[in-house]
Amino acid sequence: MTEQLAGVLPVMQTPFDADENLDRAAHARLLDWTFDNGADGIVVAMVSEVLRLTAAERDELNAVTAQACEGRGTSVASVGAESTRIAVGHARTAQAAGATALMATPPMLTRLDEPALRRYFATVIEAVDIPVVVQDASGYVGQPLSVELQAGLHAEFGDRAMFKPEAHPIGPRITQLMDATGGAARIFDGTGGLHLVDTHRRGVVGTMPAADLIWALSALWRALEDGDDDRTYAIAGPLAQIVSLQTTLDSFVVIEKHLLQQQGVLDDPRMRGPVAAGIDDHTRAELDRLVVRLRAAVTAA
Repeated sequence: MTEQLAGVLPVMQTPFDADENLDRAAHARLLDWTFDNGADGIVVAMVSEVLRLTAAERDELNAVTAQACEGRGTSVASVGAESTRIAVGHARTAQAAGATALMATPPMLTRLDEPALRRYFATVIEAVDIPVVVQDASGYVGQPLSVELQAGLHAEFGDRAMFKPEAHPIGPRITQLMDATGGAARIFDGTGGLHLVDTHRRGVVGTMPAADLIWALSALWRALEDGDDDRTYAIAGPLAQIVSLQTTLDSFVVIEKHLLQQQGVLDDPRMRGPVAAGIDDHTRAELDRLVVRLRAAVTAA
């Protein structure tokens, strides 16, 4: 199971219908499209709008995603919460539903000291038998996790503790974590693939971007795995320009859903409100120009 969790693992967006209910049919189409475009698995995480879901909806989303991945790839379920009890409940429910692994952010509303953070993550890991990806999402929400905390979890739990570090500076902190674990930590790239060229060379085992540009991320991952610098930089340039327009959690989601609608994957790019970001006409036009360039780069590669 540990070795299976690798490669291109996009974080899916959650489709809502006109009444803001989970749209199961659109979810199924999105997963089909994502696998058809090179995904090795599917992740439910922050840009899945988990913070806007009820507890029951979150468990349902984790479950239907795990079921849809059976026979096609791995599935990672989001379980981080404001209390250890809630996180453990989500973790056990997701494991029972067939998730390959879990991903946990620290509590967002309470700034914890290091011993409390360690107890939180350790309790979640101990509650299940499958790996837990410890996510430092502090590039846009929550508090940074120290390299020492993450290395300590790896020392205690081995590969049952994996990592998605998104605190800045991302590349150097990944190298520090690799050094602190003797190169053994299994680390995943994040932040939409913005830093993937750098993080791949620092030893990440996979990337967890959003699903909207999966066709480009899978092509970029293959180019990196092949050691093809020409293909790598041709794709990475316009991709980085697109991701650079996404500076907050809501701006990531609104652009991702817009691009999925533009590609005919989602009929409705609706987010649950209140939403702190939107797209103006200038941003739409720039996204359109950049996606054309990105398509051309991927096709040429």
